Amino acid sequence: MTAAEVVAELKKLGNPTYKRIFMNQGAKEPIFGVKIEFLKQIQKRVKKDHALALELYDTGISDAQYLAGLIADPPKMTKAQLQKWVKTASWGMVGEYTVAWVASESRFGPELAREWIESPKETIATSGWSTFASVVALKPDDELDMAELQKLLDRVQKTIHSAPNRVRYVMNGFVIAVGSFVPALAPKAKSVAKVVGKVEVNMGDTACKVPDALEYITKVEKSGRQGKKRKSAMC
Repeated sequence: MTAAEVVAELKKLGNPTYKRIFMNQGAKEPIFGVKIEFLKQIQKRVKKDHALALELYDTGISDAQYLAGLIADPPKMTKAQLQKWVKTASWGMVGEYTVAWVASESRFGPELAREWIESPKETIATSGWSTFASVVALKPDDELDMAELQKLLDRVQKTIHSAPNRVRYVMNGFVIAVGSFVPALAPKAKSVAKVVGKVEVNMGDTACKVPDALEYITKVEKSGRQGKKRKSAMC
């Protein structure tokens, strides 16, 4: 399929109701409002097509950018391409999920995550924290910098309530990721979650809520899933 053909299909699949929901969550034009399940159906047909992924992302259309992340081949991503993606993410859903997922499975995940969390631009900082969360969920513990993760947890504890809106959300997600996927740091993550307490985030005109980090990590522990790494960042 060509990028033009995919965009034409996405336009037909667009749903005004879903578009309105996404817009209420912070999405910006251009967006068609395609259900994620439909994007995944296209993904199954296309499978991996890195060149097509790059073309789709460059359209700036939210639905196309999300699909681009699903069909991209992360190990083929260059640092320059990832920097372009993070700077041109159409909105939070793309930056916090698509960009972070692809970055975490690339050769530059931790490196770019470190850089991005320092950005004064909210959308880039959120991509950084989300990338760190995905790296933690994917990499074996012996490949993780435990000292760095502990420092990041301390940073979350000290700064989360004064951080920009969506940065608060992904910082909370980072604490959950560490507590869920790195057993050795679970006590530290739970301690941070307890001190932080409730995290207030403006989620837009939606029913979405910010997960309680301590409650979430505890639930993972009780289920016996703690420390079980994911095969892919994408879901």
